Amino acid sequence: MNLKDLYINFFVSKEHKQIPSAPLVPENDPSVLFNTAGMQPLIPYLMGQAHPYGTRLCNYQKCLRTNDLDEVGDTTHHTFFEMLGNWSLGDYFKDESISWSFEFLTKVLNIPVERLAVTVFKGNDLIPFDEESYNKWLSLGIKKERIALTEQDNFWIAGESGPCGPDTEIFYFRSDEEIPEKFDPEDNRWVEIWNNVFMQYYKDEKQKISELPKKNVDTGMGVERTTAILEGVNDNYASSIWQDIIALIAKISAKPYEGNEKSMRIIADHIRTSVFISADYAGIKPSNTDQGYILRRLIRRAIRHAKSLGIDIFSNWEEEIAKLIIAKYQKYYKELKDNEMIVYEVLKNEKIKFNRTLEKGLKEFAKAIKDKEMIDDLTAFHLYDTYGFPIELTVELAEEKGLKVDVDGFKKRFKEHQELSRTASSGKFKGGLSGNGEVETKYHTATHLLNAALKQVVNKDVHQKGSNITSERMRFDFSCDHKLSPEEIKKTEDLVNEWINEKLDVKVVEMPKEEALKSGAECMFVEKYPDIVTVYTIGDVSKELCGGPHVKNTGELGHFKITKEESSSAGVRRIKAILEEK
Repeated sequence: MNLKDLYINFFVSKEHKQIPSAPLVPENDPSVLFNTAGMQPLIPYLMGQAHPYGTRLCNYQKCLRTNDLDEVGDTTHHTFFEMLGNWSLGDYFKDESISWSFEFLTKVLNIPVERLAVTVFKGNDLIPFDEESYNKWLSLGIKKERIALTEQDNFWIAGESGPCGPDTEIFYFRSDEEIPEKFDPEDNRWVEIWNNVFMQYYKDEKQKISELPKKNVDTGMGVERTTAILEGVNDNYASSIWQDIIALIAKISAKPYEGNEKSMRIIADHIRTSVFISADYAGIKPSNTDQGYILRRLIRRAIRHAKSLGIDIFSNWEEEIAKLIIAKYQKYYKELKDNEMIVYEVLKNEKIKFNRTLEKGLKEFAKAIKDKEMIDDLTAFHLYDTYGFPIELTVELAEEKGLKVDVDGFKKRFKEHQELSRTASSGKFKGGLSGNGEVETKYHTATHLLNAALKQVVNKDVHQKGSNITSERMRFDFSCDHKLSPEEIKKTEDLVNEWINEKLDVKVVEMPKEEALKSGAECMFVEKYPDIVTVYTIGDVSKELCGGPHVKNTGELGHFKITKEESSSAGVRRIKAILEEK
């Protein structure tokens, strides 16, 4: 039995309900492009909304982070990864949470206690030392020399304000060397494998701390890292999660893993991530913006490394790898089987496009070196940024022509570009409890009205294909085979405003999914919803499955105005709209 099954079985035995993994692409959460942590889809419930499955939950969650994308290729980094989590929504707290973590690690996974160490919040001027967690670990047999007290690393808060609290992190000694008596969290032989966050306080905008009446527990354990630890390997890619994928890449390239580790790890990681993005029900395709940009970058990087291994790019190498990945994961994630052909098509189309770009890049390179003794930093960066040439490829091509490349200048430009990208996308990639304020809540409700209006004005078969909400505007994608006429846009706008002026009540009920669908409730991706769902009804104009949050009455919304209508992709149109004060 693998780690995911062991984990779920254990927490189900502790009266937890298993909840489905949320999609990789979050709905109505502009703070991130992808779900970056197991807790992210549970934000409304951690904020106080009742969960249809109760107060004890567990799952394995698909996650994706790109902040370390350039680090992939070493032994530990991945873009896509799976998180195991168990949650208490105002039910049990520190005692049970720590006890069960310890029991799972030592009794189910059979990890020797002497290989474990923990960190605990040591307290500061605002919040006291977490004595309860400290004493609990001692009572379980963790020696005081193996408990490190820290401040910054053991306190969790999503943003500047909101629910917060201490956490306790569990570490494993990942080395064959003698285990030191005293635990030093800075010693990288100790690897963090589990984090238990105790949301017991609230920090307001003025940084004032108060005790929460309802306390939550949020935990997380990485599947890839823990599997590598259990199997005694110091290279995550040598674990059973990756072994067959790496073996297939070695077979396709006719090269051994040893000596080609970096390229093989990058291909394995990036193809796996691309499979999961393109299989997601959100229908992401490679593009130059948002999730599509990440997908394009991952596929192209995998292609470059396949080329460096001497793989015939025009063969179906990427489909072979994707096929293996789908076979490995389809038991856990239904969308992989449902969208299998889409995955192959996305990978193949992007491969063909990038090969054309490579050809253009080679022509550009030939032009750039005319009458030059050196390729300057600007040209090298242009080849990277426009044609996807890694600096290694430019250097290699230049050496063949007896030329040098200003690599240091390129690295400086590249670093500036990274900083700029990081700053520009910091809003997109920050996780946490932001993005559901009063204004966003209004926009959530407005998307339901817009969906209902389009069905009346354009066609009853119009369906939502995606949405994105910020505090400034809403974006709504819907199925439609034509550009909306000015009359259709005005009628849609007028209808939404008519419903706002009617001050319709927004009602919320929980019911079995089948019953909700029979009652006519609409939803975007029916597969992602649990058996018990939340249904929002707005007067008699809209009935949808949704996670919320929403206003209580449409009269709260203000004036609805469509600012733009455009094409999103084939057969899908996009509306951008704002809510103005009346």
